[in-house]
Amino acid sequence: YRYSAIRKELDKLDQITHQTLLDLYDYNMSLPRSDWSTLSTQRRSSRSLLHHVQRHPLRRQKRDNLVNLPENSPSVDKNDWKIGFVLCSENNDCFHQAYSSGVDAVREWYSFHYINILAQVPDAKALDESDFENFIYACRFNEATCDKANYTHFHHPLYGNCYTFNDNSSSLWTSSLPGINNGLSLVVRTEQNDFIPLLSTVTGARVMVHDQNEPAFMDDGGFNVRPGIETSISMRKEMTVRLGGTYSDCTEDGSDVPVQNLYSSRYTEQVCIRSCFQLNMVERCGCAYYFYPLPDGAAYCDYTKHKAWGYCYYKLLAEFKADVLGCFHKCRKPCKMTEYHLSAGYSRWPSAVSEDWVFYMLSQQNKYNITSKRNGVAKVNIFFEEWNYKTNGESPAFTVVTLLSQLGNQWSLWFGSSVLSVMELAELVLDFIAITFILTFRWFRSRQKLSPPGPAPNSQDNAAFQDEAPALSAPHRFTVEAVVTTLPSYNSLEPRGPSRDGEVGHE
Repeated sequence: YRYSAIRKELDKLDQITHQTLLDLYDYNMSLPRSDWSTLSTQRRSSRSLLHHVQRHPLRRQKRDNLVNLPENSPSVDKNDWKIGFVLCSENNDCFHQAYSSGVDAVREWYSFHYINILAQVPDAKALDESDFENFIYACRFNEATCDKANYTHFHHPLYGNCYTFNDNSSSLWTSSLPGINNGLSLVVRTEQNDFIPLLSTVTGARVMVHDQNEPAFMDDGGFNVRPGIETSISMRKEMTVRLGGTYSDCTEDGSDVPVQNLYSSRYTEQVCIRSCFQLNMVERCGCAYYFYPLPDGAAYCDYTKHKAWGYCYYKLLAEFKADVLGCFHKCRKPCKMTEYHLSAGYSRWPSAVSEDWVFYMLSQQNKYNITSKRNGVAKVNIFFEEWNYKTNGESPAFTVVTLLSQLGNQWSLWFGSSVLSVMELAELVLDFIAITFILTFRWFRSRQKLSPPGPAPNSQDNAAFQDEAPALSAPHRFTVEAVVTTLPSYNSLEPRGPSRDGEVGHE
């Protein structure tokens, strides 16, 4: 951001921050002020801002090991405090968002109120869009000059106006050869005197290389370019192709992921994660976070309309990082993705012997009139290191062919056999099976011959004859038993008693 473009909206916030730093650290911060006569028309908004800033004050808090000590204890000084700001819900349930570094706490507190101001400015995302020449002094690609037709503009809440080269909205650039002379070369203005002092503590430009149809997440993937330095960045393109289906949990285009894509780009894992957080933000807090795209029917969070959105946001952010929301499980990796591996080299620019004429030409052509010349410009070169790219693919570990190959390898390893020995072993197995079958068949036939047939239905003599029938074919033994019967005595022939009716009884 150019401080001059939004200074009017930040005047009251800067005054409150100035007073806060004076109260907490006895630091008197000198801030450039705009025309104070314009503040008379903004008294109502200033009173509203003051009210909300007082609701979220920046204050110190004792560290955990110093909680029981009194404030006026000689062993407690300002370095023993944690600094942060207070966030309260609509039911006055408050917590202290604390930081170990006072610099981080002040920047986070200032950024929180700054986002609320941006949400109230309707055209904040169009600030300085037409001021491209004040940022890019020179542009060259593949030894040809590029101009406004070769870039697209987008807005970042913290980094301000960003410009994308070689986007899909214009004709794609094609590099003829690798090397520094066939890539993109830029001379950018990095004048730090015009930066917002409490929003950013670094100087330079931020650069990110990404694939077409993918949004630029400057706060995650970008890197800084130092002023007074020529930065040469070489790229190597690498593609990753994963197997889907039963082999891995990747998605082709994100259509099977239960998260709505809020970005006008193709599916990526980061796009899904940010969309998931924004949708939960709208559902839980009733408004959308200013960093991410706006869902249909929602409005950006503003504490003039959403009184306790900051309390809800930081609570939700803690759940998001702990994966309580489940965004990291819902958002799967794409089956096809492109990455750019970068390596950078640095050198002083301009050199000591050439800086006079270089800055003179910049002052004549671009009206460059900065006192600290070397800290105001930087040069960056982005080019392909090699004229090829690398593809990493996945294939099934075992198929029918690989399985047979592995079996053959293991057989040769453990048995050391050749083709002839395998054939001989197969022949031996077949012979063993055939002989076993023949012997089993003969044994079964012999059992059928030895087994007796069933008896005739009405003849016992035939049954006895059939029992003797096997004697015709095979000899058998006969057993003869002698039966001795005692003869009756003579007395037994005598009559036992008187006869009845003249008959003689006998036995």
